[in-house]
Amino acid sequence: MSAAAEQPFETIEIAPMSPTIGAEIRGFRMCGDLPEEQIAEIRRALLDWKVIFFRDQDVRVEEHVAFGRRFGELEVHPFTPNREDHPEVVVIHHGPKSKLGQNTWHSDVTWRLEPSLGSILRGRVIPDIGGDTLFADMIAAYEGLPDEIREKIDCRTATHSFRHNFGRAMTDEQREAMSEKYPDAHHPVVRTHPETGQKGLYVNAAFTTAIDDMDPEESAKLLRFLYRQASVPEYQCRFRWQENSVAFWDNRAVQHYAAFDYVPAVRRVERVTVKGDAPF
Repeated sequence: MSAAAEQPFETIEIAPMSPTIGAEIRGFRMCGDLPEEQIAEIRRALLDWKVIFFRDQDVRVEEHVAFGRRFGELEVHPFTPNREDHPEVVVIHHGPKSKLGQNTWHSDVTWRLEPSLGSILRGRVIPDIGGDTLFADMIAAYEGLPDEIREKIDCRTATHSFRHNFGRAMTDEQREAMSEKYPDAHHPVVRTHPETGQKGLYVNAAFTTAIDDMDPEESAKLLRFLYRQASVPEYQCRFRWQENSVAFWDNRAVQHYAAFDYVPAVRRVERVTVKGDAPF
């Protein structure tokens, strides 16, 4: 546990889920005119634990959106189903006819030149069994790498693209048109967190395509090794959803994996995403 995580909180109660990642926040409801002191403590809890959870948040969609805006401007995702009344709300719905889910370790929208700060996801319809989300601490993952691997990647950048994920469902013409709006991004393989100064792995299997200026075969082999770090149990926490539960994670520090183990049951969740800045 970091020294920051040991500082007491005055407006919320923290229940850690692991030594470095994940904590449930108690004594809080994300509606109404929340005091700045409480928002500041929630932000500090997010930095300390990288993903935080709230239970029993039976709030209106407008309150979900308003809560997200307390942490920054919200983005509109160009490739996902979004609510017509609130386009900044991404709707993720899977049911009996779904053939695949978000079951790849990833950090949201790293294909953007300025990827998101964080995502705030609320459970609307939750299966009785299954549908958990796993989160991996990519700062701990970086710290656990062998010295020779860290030396190899510390000053490298990698290419991130929507093409081999969202782009698969597009025509060639659509892909090219969207590529003009969202060109490939080149982000550091090891990102420095802009608020904590910690270093973490910043490549993911969903959107990273290659390590720049590296032999393609060597790049692919190294990326496979780096992707596997998210699967190490010691770097993880796992969240069991309930209706009106909320997960708020720091996309600059974690990856997540939505377990797709509940079909034919239905799972519907809604997400707002806070804009971030260019990784360095």
